[in-house]
Amino acid sequence: MGVVKAAAARANFELGLLDRVKYKAIYEEALALAEGRYDDLVGVDVYQTGSGTGLNLNVNEVIASKALENHGVRVHPLDDVNMSQSSNDVVPTAVRLAAARVALRVRGSLTSLYDSLRAMAEEYSGLVKPGRTHLRDALPVTLGQELSGYSDAFIHDSSMLDNAISYVLEVPLGGTAVGTGANSPREYRERALRALREMSGLPIRPGSTFRGMKLLSDLAYLSSAYKILALELWRLGQDLRLMYSGPFTGIAEVDIESRAPGSSIMPGKKNPVTIESIMQASLMVKAYDELVSTGLLQGEFELSMAIPVTGYTIVTAGKLLAEALEAMTRKVIPSVKPRVERMRKLARKSAALLTVLSPRLGYDKVAMIAERLQAGTSLEEALQAEGIDIKEVEGLLDSHRLVKPFRP
Repeated sequence: MGVVKAAAARANFELGLLDRVKYKAIYEEALALAEGRYDDLVGVDVYQTGSGTGLNLNVNEVIASKALENHGVRVHPLDDVNMSQSSNDVVPTAVRLAAARVALRVRGSLTSLYDSLRAMAEEYSGLVKPGRTHLRDALPVTLGQELSGYSDAFIHDSSMLDNAISYVLEVPLGGTAVGTGANSPREYRERALRALREMSGLPIRPGSTFRGMKLLSDLAYLSSAYKILALELWRLGQDLRLMYSGPFTGIAEVDIESRAPGSSIMPGKKNPVTIESIMQASLMVKAYDELVSTGLLQGEFELSMAIPVTGYTIVTAGKLLAEALEAMTRKVIPSVKPRVERMRKLARKSAALLTVLSPRLGYDKVAMIAERLQAGTSLEEALQAEGIDIKEVEGLLDSHRLVKPFRP
């Protein structure tokens, strides 16, 4: 809000609507507000009038009172501080700037996670483990292949975030009350947006004032990107958590460092504490998206009626998601240590390896062999029952061959 007020003051000064003395006082106090120095003086609740008028009036009053207190300059909170503006274009613009700043943090955190996962996928590209579908044994994969699926998803999420951030940075400042720009000079919008770009360091562009004030579609788009990213982060956490299950009665394919006690009653128990906190944060981001989506429905004709709560929610969701991504990158990924022999042993035991015999024997016959194995028959005995020498297929059952395109 402070940056928007400072940009508006500069545009009004350049257009000769504010004298230098008033401009300097408003400009400096608006930037002081932007730095958080007057946070304790902004007392309106998030849940206020749907346009954010309460917030705008509060900010105008703070800047005007501080201009008098610190500069000895008397400015009117509405005639001067709010000149060429309306709550209806100021607050949606401020919300978008805040959302974009947080989204850029999410974008940076996502890049770090992607880089870490890609490096890990390359490091373990040859480490064979069981594949699993429906939590049942499937053909083998490598740990690197499993992780590459997530790194690919996250790079697509990066592109989605870039598009959403670009959309959010189309702001409606200059639309005043209903999008027409009434009560502001013709050149005001261009000058205010130029000042806003310089002060914020963000590539702000003029968007449709009518769309930006009545619809929060761009924020819903950003929230949807957050939700998809959060769901994929949840899935990554879930897979790591399952691989860590054990140490003796679960999958136990990886070790993950955990310094916190896992139980108040079972000594020595270690739980995937950080992973589970990340998964819970991901669920919260998903819940926040529902609020933002519902907020898009609020309002009629020229104005949205859920601007403050949508702004608060999208910023809160972004901060939470950024923290979750950073925790996964800094605390979880570096602490994952594969149990190599365990993975190889499980991969060799999988009955799904018999899939390689299907082109020769047919699906039904191989299914019968698999049933014998599950009943306790050895592989050699099961093959002999079908008239096959195990030596003929030992090479085919090499799990390293089955993690690539291959037809015997």
